[in-house]
Amino acid sequence: MEVAEGVSAATPTEEMNGAGNLMDFLDEPFPDVSTYEDFHTIDWLREKSRDTDRHRKITSKSKESLWELIKSLLDAWSGWVVMLLIGLLSGTLAGVIDLAVDWMTDLKEGVCLSAFWYSHEQCCWTSNETTFDDRDKCPQWQKWAELMTGHAEVELPAFSGSGAYVLNYFLYILWALLFSFLAVSLVRVFAPYACGSGIPEIKTILSGFIIRGYLGKWTLLIKTVTLVLAVSSGLSLGKEGPLVHVACCCGNLFCSLFSKYSKNEGKRREVLSAAAAAGVSVAFGAPIGGVLFSLEEVSYYFPLKTLWRSFFAALVAAFTLRSINPFGNSRLVLFYVEYHTPWYMAELVPFILLGVFGGLWGTLFIRANIAWCRRRKTTQLGKYPVLEVIAVTGITALLAYPNPYTRRSTSELISELFNDCGALESSQLCDYVNNPNMSRPVDDIPDRPAGPGVYNALWQLTLALIFKIVITIFTFGMKIPSGLFIPSMAVGAIAGRIVGIAVEQMAYHHHDWIIFKNWCRPGADCVTPGLYAMVGAAACLGGVTRMTVSLVVIMFELTGGLEYIVPLMAAAVTSKWVADAFGKEGIYESHILLNGYPYLDVRDEFTHRTLATDVMRPRRNDPPLAVLTQDSTTVEDVETLIKDTDYNGFPVVVSRESERLIGFVQRRDLTLAIKNARQKQDGVVSSSVVYFTEDAPQLPASNPQPLKLRRILNLSPFTVTDHTPMETVVDIFRKLGLRQCLVTRSGRLLGIITKKDVLRHMAQMMNQDPESIMFN
Repeated sequence: MEVAEGVSAATPTEEMNGAGNLMDFLDEPFPDVSTYEDFHTIDWLREKSRDTDRHRKITSKSKESLWELIKSLLDAWSGWVVMLLIGLLSGTLAGVIDLAVDWMTDLKEGVCLSAFWYSHEQCCWTSNETTFDDRDKCPQWQKWAELMTGHAEVELPAFSGSGAYVLNYFLYILWALLFSFLAVSLVRVFAPYACGSGIPEIKTILSGFIIRGYLGKWTLLIKTVTLVLAVSSGLSLGKEGPLVHVACCCGNLFCSLFSKYSKNEGKRREVLSAAAAAGVSVAFGAPIGGVLFSLEEVSYYFPLKTLWRSFFAALVAAFTLRSINPFGNSRLVLFYVEYHTPWYMAELVPFILLGVFGGLWGTLFIRANIAWCRRRKTTQLGKYPVLEVIAVTGITALLAYPNPYTRRSTSELISELFNDCGALESSQLCDYVNNPNMSRPVDDIPDRPAGPGVYNALWQLTLALIFKIVITIFTFGMKIPSGLFIPSMAVGAIAGRIVGIAVEQMAYHHHDWIIFKNWCRPGADCVTPGLYAMVGAAACLGGVTRMTVSLVVIMFELTGGLEYIVPLMAAAVTSKWVADAFGKEGIYESHILLNGYPYLDVRDEFTHRTLATDVMRPRRNDPPLAVLTQDSTTVEDVETLIKDTDYNGFPVVVSRESERLIGFVQRRDLTLAIKNARQKQDGVVSSSVVYFTEDAPQLPASNPQPLKLRRILNLSPFTVTDHTPMETVVDIFRKLGLRQCLVTRSGRLLGIITKKDVLRHMAQMMNQDPESIMFN
């Protein structure tokens, strides 16, 4: 569906909504006109002016009585109340999602006999037979084959356990297909907007675009349910990105309870910016990172007041999630680490190399994923979303089950890769050859030669890395909720752990090399492979999203590794530099461009030497602008103009001969004013003259009653001259959030430039298809 555009005769409706002074707007005798049509852009200046008038009115009334004073105080505190409600609901939903995902993920492999709603870990908490050497030894938990046949499988299918292995393999695939089928079916039938990550659309909505239903109640309900199903199916996706969409749905829900936000789209977006911060807060257990993520990545307009409220919403959301304690470890962070070795300056070299890998992976993923999504949109593939999800799920489950590192949930995989190998660890990654004469504290284990388990794990991790790189390209963008944070971190964590083990073994076997001589002595614990996994995760996530500051803060909040900020910063900056060398857009900006959302990125630079006259409409061969005159247009003329055009507003000029600009009037204002005048029987008929002047002339009694519409006329529409550089015009559109500006010369109206015209012109200057700036 194309977004409507300008007022010139050559363009459909879009950004036509007058901005500027709206004095006494709230006192006008017809209904509120703050609503916008679907797939249109709001007018930030108008919304800000309306809120200023509303606040002025409340302040003046508060002096009249005690009740009005109480109402003004309630209005002032309503913002904090909304933040509190958003934090409570988003934190609760995130906790429920975490618990449900853990249970349903384990349900693919087995069931707890003592309480079927327990996950594997919860089931074994109270078992006396569970030990550090065999954490899966727990009679209360049984795999499906053992439950059905009474025979347990062995890890590798030998003759004795091959039947059980095949049965578990088959049931694992069956459960995955069932979960993904339910997810895509619910999305397709009940809430089509519940698919995907949601962050590209949230960015576009926060920039002022209207997508009705995207943050609705049904979307909230279906996204919450299907997010659990999609993640539990074992697909290469995460729940963290969609949790931002869920939190913004919560914010939109509570905005409808307060007229201060429900009737003002600009104020509503302040709440949604704070809700996005709460979403990241509960996704990662990172309240400060959530605020910075909202500021750096998704918000378009972020005043200081929104910063405070975002901080409060993220705090409440994190506290609520901590109270639910979904991870069962009394910690808020998702991947808590406790390394016992500092990092050394020489390690910056592999950290930077991981940053290079992250940037290259980000570029590869974005280009491949966008190419696949474009193919989905333009071919028959897009007509069969259910079959696509089923096919990808089947392939994922078929290839994931034999490898223990891809069979488990991605969050568990990352947690194991981040982990440091202590004395009590039983993971294959910690199968080192111990020195029998070692007499050190358990938290200061020296570097040791890798055992057969480590080498086996390296092969499995290499296969898992290739699998994750390929399958994530085809998974992200399907018609189910799908986040990208965790899969990207998994790719980086696998690569980082492999590099970390390689560096560790080099340091052990070649400690006399000059690079290791100063800081890695024999018998010392000098290399932490888990730290490399953490740095690699940050690098790959940064390469895909192009985040920097918020990424580093999220990572150290996520892991608790505060002293490792410098390696994280080095990897994040390197990743961004490398990725930016191949393209400026991150994955979310690329999907915005793919979908044709009218998003004017504040980070884009316009350096071309063009003028406003090169972009304005009408062009040379276009029909003239549709305008109104200040005192010579009849009601019938106005109604005909409204009927024959779909522009959202009309410039008002002195006369068609002079075309000297007076102001701008909105289509909706005109329609409501004429409708109300006719209903009140004020003598207004089709032949009545419409006056936009201060005083209408005295007419003979035989003439029909005139219609005075001065009060709905915007007397200060934003204007530029025809010789204004487009660099300045683009900057004005970005910083003021304009829908359109009028182009004049010596006070004479020449044309109009809309936000869509700006986007088309920028695309044309970058040798892109200008018509790709279309909402579809």
